[in-house]
Amino acid sequence: GPKVTYVPLPPPDDEQAIFARYQEGINFDKYDENIVEVLGLDPPAPLQNFEEANLCQTLNTNVVKAGYRKLTPVQKYSIPIILAGRDLMACAQTGSGKTAAFLLPIVAHMMRDGVTASSFKEQQEPECIIVAPTRELINQIFLEARKFVYGTCIRPVVIYGGTQTGHSICQVMQGCNVLCATPGRLLDIIGRAKIGLHNVKYLVLDEADRMLDMGFGLCMKKLISHPSMTPKDKRQTLMFSATFPEEVRRLASEFLKGDYLFVGVGCVGGACSDVQQSILQVPQYSKRDKLIEILQSIGRERTMVFVDKKKKADYIAAFLCQEKIPATSIHGDREQREREIALQDFRSGRCPVLVATSVAARGLDIENVQHVINFDLPSTIEEYVHRIGRTGRCGNTGKAVCFFDNSSDGHLAQSLVRVLSE
Repeated sequence: GPKVTYVPLPPPDDEQAIFARYQEGINFDKYDENIVEVLGLDPPAPLQNFEEANLCQTLNTNVVKAGYRKLTPVQKYSIPIILAGRDLMACAQTGSGKTAAFLLPIVAHMMRDGVTASSFKEQQEPECIIVAPTRELINQIFLEARKFVYGTCIRPVVIYGGTQTGHSICQVMQGCNVLCATPGRLLDIIGRAKIGLHNVKYLVLDEADRMLDMGFGLCMKKLISHPSMTPKDKRQTLMFSATFPEEVRRLASEFLKGDYLFVGVGCVGGACSDVQQSILQVPQYSKRDKLIEILQSIGRERTMVFVDKKKKADYIAAFLCQEKIPATSIHGDREQREREIALQDFRSGRCPVLVATSVAARGLDIENVQHVINFDLPSTIEEYVHRIGRTGRCGNTGKAVCFFDNSSDGHLAQSLVRVLSE
């Protein structure tokens, strides 16, 4: 394709913008009702509050500024495990605070070890590498990292595809302690000898089951087996997701030390209980009319509509605009500039409907998404769990509707019944 020239605007760096957040919901305190399972030898005791973590004053201040008043279960168990230097595989429902569960202890360790920003070196040697499957998600993790490192010399950097490679290199070259990256761009920058891996102490795979499947598994194997990568017994490897199919858990164990711990919060791989799920039997030819009917009934409430094909995302968004419902679309064939504008239009409420493929199914944390509509059901139940998890986050409630057509969705029937029953 043509040479990519897009350079994203830097995020605002005033304190108010860095610590911007949205409110926890009515069911936030209900997280404590989840049963937590820890598998593995000698797990450290869970924390009851932030004070027990013995974080330094700067980090405690940043935690308060970021609006964290109370630990969620995945944080209670994961933070002491990571602080103890153990490898971890953690599974907890969508929107329950997994990003902070790995960022906080990593930053605490780095501050304790006296990390110094290594600016303007020909090859940067980050202490921490965080990998996630989509550009929008990795950027979100970077923005969260900025909160915890505020006022320290730890420098986080984000690099992802769809942007000018020279811009990514320039960002890295200014100093890089925590590198947030998508797999393709990461391997590209490593191949150009701009990143050295022999100083990596923490390797984090967010949405780990996706990172280890057919799409990204080869990239991860390349990264792990890179000659300069710190061997697994000399680094901490951390994996987080809302879903961990059994076969992926087996695969993941190859990347982890033998004494790793597994933390499962609530029903492993289950849907978020704050989302009210409805299944409507809608044949293919009636889907558009049903969509219009639902969107007209809910007014301008923020809604994500998931479809199975990129072209269909554009088609449905255009169709909705014709019906006087402001909509935009996001998918893998749109240029990165267009993807970021679409997301901004959706976040701001200018377009209250976002039509998306599964590129937006995982991790995205957007305030006030009240509805998710599965216009087309995904091929796996894991993807369904992630999609409907775009609503009902941080203790807020949400609604998810899916259109079920027996001829095309029959393969998911049993799994859907299980998830709904749970």
